[in-house]
Amino acid sequence: MLKTCLRMMCISLALLAGSCGTTMTPADYASEKPTLDLQSYFNGTVDAWGMFQDRSGKVIKRFRVVMHCHWEGDTGTLDEDFTYSDGTTQKRIWTLKKLPDGRYLGTADDVVGEAAGHTGGNSLNWKYVLALPVDGKVYHVNFDDWMYLMDDQVMLNRAVMSKFGFRLGEVTLAFHKRAP
Repeated sequence: MLKTCLRMMCISLALLAGSCGTTMTPADYASEKPTLDLQSYFNGTVDAWGMFQDRSGKVIKRFRVVMHCHWEGDTGTLDEDFTYSDGTTQKRIWTLKKLPDGRYLGTADDVVGEAAGHTGGNSLNWKYVLALPVDGKVYHVNFDDWMYLMDDQVMLNRAVMSKFGFRLGEVTLAFHKRAP
């Protein structure tokens, strides 16, 4: 009995140690096609539909976004208009800066500091802190945001929100680029 318990404990620790060391990076998607070019995809008007789910998976809020996007050289502007399922609206204007090696920096009024992003193949991974208003208070929440280009018009987005290392929920979006 003791040997069985020790064996189960060793297997559990090995699985836990293995799961802690696996972190996705954009390099994992380097060979995936089509290749994501942010300057090309986020140029013109892009529509998006999304939802926020809490830790249990319950959908808390749904929303629609209309994005007006343009680039001047290596600097892009993503002007986003959100309409939420409860009728509230929000505006966020991202300023993106293209850097070498598929890296990007982004700023917006409700982003604390800068968002750091990196592309690889069909993917983009953004990491940033968002100042999120909830019930009259503002919380600084970490976002680990992944976007995957499916074809020249469709991109899917999944972002995990956390605070102090604890997962708070997820945001899921589907983007559709309008034809020019």
